[in-house]
Amino acid sequence: MPKSASSARMCLAETIAIGSELLIGGRTDSNSVFIAEALATIGVEVRFKSIVGDDEVGIGDVLNIARQRAGVVIMTGGLGPTVDDRTREAVAAVTGFRLARRKEAFEGMTARLAQWGRVPNRGQLRQALIPANAIVLPNPVGSAPGFALTWKGTYVAALPGVPSEMRAMMEKTVIPLIVDRLKQSTYARPHPITRVIFQTWGLSEADVDTKLQGVISKQEPIALGLLASPNGVLVSLTTSAHHAIKPQVLTARIEEVRRQLAEWIVAEGHDSMEDVVGRLLVEQQRTIAVAESCTGGLISHRLTQVPGASAYVDRGAVCYSNRAKTDMLGVSVSLIEQYGAVSREVAHAMATGMRERAGVSVALSITGIAGPGGATETKPVGLVYIGLDGGAGETITKEFRFHGDRSVIKQRSSQAALDLLRRWLLERRQA
Repeated sequence: MPKSASSARMCLAETIAIGSELLIGGRTDSNSVFIAEALATIGVEVRFKSIVGDDEVGIGDVLNIARQRAGVVIMTGGLGPTVDDRTREAVAAVTGFRLARRKEAFEGMTARLAQWGRVPNRGQLRQALIPANAIVLPNPVGSAPGFALTWKGTYVAALPGVPSEMRAMMEKTVIPLIVDRLKQSTYARPHPITRVIFQTWGLSEADVDTKLQGVISKQEPIALGLLASPNGVLVSLTTSAHHAIKPQVLTARIEEVRRQLAEWIVAEGHDSMEDVVGRLLVEQQRTIAVAESCTGGLISHRLTQVPGASAYVDRGAVCYSNRAKTDMLGVSVSLIEQYGAVSREVAHAMATGMRERAGVSVALSITGIAGPGGATETKPVGLVYIGLDGGAGETITKEFRFHGDRSVIKQRSSQAALDLLRRWLLERRQA
């Protein structure tokens, strides 16, 4: 391969997540997202992502495929002390670089274990086995060392699967090593990849696409991405590592996206709906209580996932049965009998009852049919009513009709409830 072509490959990367638990639902792969974002800052684009179980032959096969299409391969997982940790053996077998105990790996591992008052057992001694021709990557957080090597023109780094360990090793060691390789390349240095993210709620993916038609011209090195989920549509603008773009051009496109999506933009960057709501509640020195039926505590859970939520979350109640709505919130039996538990009237009464009992600034309520059963001819699965009581006679009730399975309807319902609160708080800020 010509040197220039080999240099260009350094700008393309693949991640390989290793672990059978990633395939059977025991755990999700969060490492690849972090790796992609870290590599983007130095102009290296992740084009492929693979997941493979704890099988030595399978790991080797995936690595062999990856090295043919990417100049950088980052592997995570399979470096532990147990029998199912096979990454070291797989890399040695496919590359032909035999395993040998490395002094720096052994000493680093034993020093870390000594800090914890432990000595290495037989399984942990395996962690000091590193393929020949590889450099040892120290682990500043855990005991398992990583390693990096060049194989057939591809730079391969193997890191632990524990997220905190992987992140520390990427930032402190792997990224600097790749930057050094790029500096030595005859290929033009790549431009850092910039990715601007907008979190939206309230529009379908098709509606977002329509509103953004023509915002990015085909001649501009900016990729427009849309990703739909139960929490809305994520919109991204991503620059190219191979083409420079004037900052003012990117700024203009960002402003145009803001203008087109306006009120539907919940946040920019990785902030969640609950992050935004939490900041608004703190800013306005308001407190909140939540009364939930169909979401079963999901709204309260999301609110309290934000650090510092104790400054504004007073309480939450799961009032699932009709009796609970009456006993805990004071919703009258006659109101439920007349309109049904899933109704605008009951959502209103739930919010008011919760605010009065909690003595908070604002209360949210929700009642609906998450399915798959419970529907009637007039009240289908996905029918949800959300109430908000802000005191002084100020109440809002909204009707929604969501689709999807039970978990999706619950997630969308919680997002809609938090968005109703967000919009109400923004109106108070502007008043």
